[in-house]
Amino acid sequence: MRLRFFALSAMVLAASAQANTAETSISTQAQEPQIDYPAFADLTVEVMAMREERLLVKEDFLRQIEADGALLLDTRSAAAFAAGHIEGAVNLPFSDFTDVKLAAVIGKDPDRAIYIYCNNNFSDDAFPIALKAAPLALNIPTFINLVGYGYENVWELDGVMSVAEVNWTGEPFTIALQPAT
Repeated sequence: MRLRFFALSAMVLAASAQANTAETSISTQAQEPQIDYPAFADLTVEVMAMREERLLVKEDFLRQIEADGALLLDTRSAAAFAAGHIEGAVNLPFSDFTDVKLAAVIGKDPDRAIYIYCNNNFSDDAFPIALKAAPLALNIPTFINLVGYGYENVWELDGVMSVAEVNWTGEPFTIALQPAT
């Protein structure tokens, strides 16, 4: 009987401690959210007009990425980047964006000109540049996130072309993607 009492007491204490931990965790999240969708939605609306003004046609984009201090940033996966990219691009996968990693790649000047492109800027639709759904094209969250992290001198390649129209490094057509049947 005494053993049951101790076992029951231990279970009640453990449940109480677990409830307190969960309550503390919820309380902390309410005070300092780690995920803030409303703030992201506000940032998206705030950045929309700026992004529209920062779209560059191919000729302007290719000329400007050659300027001193310009950074051509490719935010696709490391594997896609290694398989092929615009010559001179630097890779930081979008999923790796943090203050520290962005500063390491971009440098100390938050006003540095940053030029971005993604799979959806190319018509080839083959590995490593398979198309994404248009509303989910990588340029969109990349632009929003760069501005959100404090980098406002961001420029984006506008339009669609073939990789044959740029200085492309790698072998982009080794694996052709087939549409699902």
